Amino acid sequence: MTTAGTGHEVSHEVEEQKSINPADLDEETTTPNSSGFGEAPDGGLRAWLVAAGAACIFFSCLGFSNAFGVFQEYYITHQLHEESPDRIAWIGSLSVFIQFAAGSIGGPLFDRLGAWVIRPAAVLYIFALMMTSLSTEYWHFMLTQGILMGIVMAFLQFPAFAAVSQYFDKRRAAALGIVVSGSSIGGVVIPIALAKMLNSSSLGFGWSVRVIGFLITPLMAFACVVINARLPPRQTHFFISAPFKEARYVLLIVSLFFMFLGMFAPLFFIPTYAVTRGMNATLASYLLAILNAASTLGRIIPGILADKYGPLNIFAVAGVITGVVILCMDWVETTAAFVIYSIVVGFFSGTIISGASAAFSRCAVDPRDLGTYMGMGMAVASLAALIGPPVNGVLVHRYGGFLQVSIFSGIMCLVGGFAALVSKMATPQGILGKI
Repeated sequence: MTTAGTGHEVSHEVEEQKSINPADLDEETTTPNSSGFGEAPDGGLRAWLVAAGAACIFFSCLGFSNAFGVFQEYYITHQLHEESPDRIAWIGSLSVFIQFAAGSIGGPLFDRLGAWVIRPAAVLYIFALMMTSLSTEYWHFMLTQGILMGIVMAFLQFPAFAAVSQYFDKRRAAALGIVVSGSSIGGVVIPIALAKMLNSSSLGFGWSVRVIGFLITPLMAFACVVINARLPPRQTHFFISAPFKEARYVLLIVSLFFMFLGMFAPLFFIPTYAVTRGMNATLASYLLAILNAASTLGRIIPGILADKYGPLNIFAVAGVITGVVILCMDWVETTAAFVIYSIVVGFFSGTIISGASAAFSRCAVDPRDLGTYMGMGMAVASLAALIGPPVNGVLVHRYGGFLQVSIFSGIMCLVGGFAALVSKMATPQGILGKI
């Protein structure tokens, strides 16, 4: 009798849980930690190993993307000197676009298949790097560094995001900030190494890129070993249409879209801009390393604050301040000013991607849908990453300066920041809530 009664009570509790409307819950209960799979550990050796492996992936992938400003400046004066700045910028922007757009496939694949998605993608990523080192023509770079590299990055980064999110709940924003800070560290090491090898050594382009490939290979191997899913796979539809019926989710996409339109301007053009102001090419390339070093703290510190004050709040503030800073770019003229500017823009822009990921993950009720929610949201917003850098390249080519770049990109980030604030109105906590 006791056993039967207990079973009936458990069944009744499960039915009650299923009948709860997520919109009626507060922030703590809407976090996806109670779908029948137990509490996320929020720490421990296994969880932090997964986070470390994900950080290695971001070091290798987004960290390499963050170094495109070095390639932009080098291509203009070497292999692609006959091409316009906007055509060269298309290589980097296409890669950024695809690595986020293909997340609409990479994220759901992780939800359905688990971490095995990462293994073949890691091998293909090293292959893409080596093929880039052999490239000589514009279409070579577009195919290897733009298309192929962008595709495999999506199958690495979004599964890494989703895996970490399964292991962290209350400390998720901080964990994702630490993960994405791997890209900042990569954005320090890779630009400095490339600038030194390309401009101050006899290695040449091919071996310079291959050295980066050899550096990345053991990091990818470590990530393939330690990253595993905590939850069983989801066997439902590949894509989920429900999020696009939620105002909060749609407004998040809109806000990230406008931020993506503007936030890549310093990453793509600050070395080129510094050279036009009389700075040495090698020293100008180091500005990307300085920017990415500052964004390391800009991803970790806001991530910790986001767990306390809400990821959406931090995400919105980062967008607004980044817009203001980019608007000031054309006023930077001296070497000291470039260094200070790189630190400021790196710190405040650093939290946009990690903040967006944490905000998207809060929209999912079932933790097995985390990869799909993040992948679909960033895929739509990534259209802006395809448009923004080439538009900036056209502005540079047409006007011969960077004032128009700073105005366009700064305003776009401001619009994105304010759109993120508006998205809070679609939450139960309202615009003043800690969410």
